[in-house]
Amino acid sequence: MRQERTVQASVFDLFAGHEIGRELKGMSDWLDEQRHLTGLVAADLRRHGVKETGREGLPAEAVLRCALLKQYRQLSYQELAFHLEDSASFRAFARLPWGWSPKKSVLHKTISAIRASTWEDINEVLLSSARHEKLESGRVIRVDSTVTAALIHEPSDSRLLWDAVRVMVRLLQQADKLGSGALSWHDHCRAAKKRARAIQYTRGRPKRVQLYRELLGITRTTLGYLRQAAERLTPAADLDVIVWQEQLHHYRPLIEQIIAQTERRVLAGEAVPAAEKLVSLFEPHADIIVKGGRDVHYGHKLNLTTGRSGMVLDLIVEAGNPADSERLLPMLQRHIDRYGEPPRQAAADGGYASRANLIQAKAWGVKDMAFHKKCGIKIEDMVKSRWVYRKLRNFRAGIEAGVSCLKRAFGLDRCTWRGLDHFKTYVWSSVVAYNLAIFARLKSS
Repeated sequence: MRQERTVQASVFDLFAGHEIGRELKGMSDWLDEQRHLTGLVAADLRRHGVKETGREGLPAEAVLRCALLKQYRQLSYQELAFHLEDSASFRAFARLPWGWSPKKSVLHKTISAIRASTWEDINEVLLSSARHEKLESGRVIRVDSTVTAALIHEPSDSRLLWDAVRVMVRLLQQADKLGSGALSWHDHCRAAKKRARAIQYTRGRPKRVQLYRELLGITRTTLGYLRQAAERLTPAADLDVIVWQEQLHHYRPLIEQIIAQTERRVLAGEAVPAAEKLVSLFEPHADIIVKGGRDVHYGHKLNLTTGRSGMVLDLIVEAGNPADSERLLPMLQRHIDRYGEPPRQAAADGGYASRANLIQAKAWGVKDMAFHKKCGIKIEDMVKSRWVYRKLRNFRAGIEAGVSCLKRAFGLDRCTWRGLDHFKTYVWSSVVAYNLAIFARLKSS
């Protein structure tokens, strides 16, 4: 049976006098004031159909606090397990039951169970506290975008084909164990790897195309083996067979897409649009993001809003690579819906600038709407004076420091969790840990 809160805290739970210890104490005090948050986490931890009896699990309060510690100090699960056993301040913050030292597997299973929507609700409560404490009013905001990379390697057609062969061979080996009958197939992993490596180090196009033809032939042959295995392994009451079929239904269309896009790009010389490309067999949700004609990123674009306090007021994990100019009004509308009124002043990067966006923002009640680059719009149309424009332009520049801190210190540069749902959860947990740290600093100052 899992409790929501630790029944009795230890009298020996003391925070260090170090700056980090004092900051953890401030974060812990806020969590103590918001005891209803543990109910949100407990709901995520409960599995449908599991009885509330048996051995006690890690309390929901401890799971939430451990998740915040992980993102706050950017620890792996193994490092978190060590610090929870070694550090008095970490144990005091985590509110672990006396004598408990959770292993990394327990921490992984429980922390990853918290949903992105729960983290977003926790962030809303935190922002309400900031408004109540007069630390953040939401009257002056700034909007910017960034990219969080997914947990994938640099994609290439040859590497994707090699990954496809490896996955299919693994499924064929599992099919043999499940008793698919007398199926004759060959493991072509070595041949696929050899040709993928040769493609990587071959410069001449004719030779590369020939190697690609051979690699595509190996991939199609292995896919044929897999189709034969699927025909023999008909759905049955056996749970292992059902799981195997689900894996097949997941990977098969992705492998077919990889084959098709390679034929289009390499053999036909066609420029495949980014929206139609698959960049990872294991993280198919990852998008191709190009910001400002600079480096190419593989992950998801984030649009975020911050206020004067530096706290993140809102964030959206975008699908695809929409233009910034298309996302300004939705971000403003979300802010109005959350706060019940438009911001008095707003600032955004030059990519968000357009006359249509300016007109609509003014119609909604935004008094001053400043873009970092004018893009043909007069300053007098955006704000009431050049002095206000300079102030808002300099204020907008401050979001770059916040984004940098989120990426360097709170792990927003690269998501280390797999799957789209876990990607969103990871992003929101980083934002909540960042906002809670800022809230504790502002309240103690």
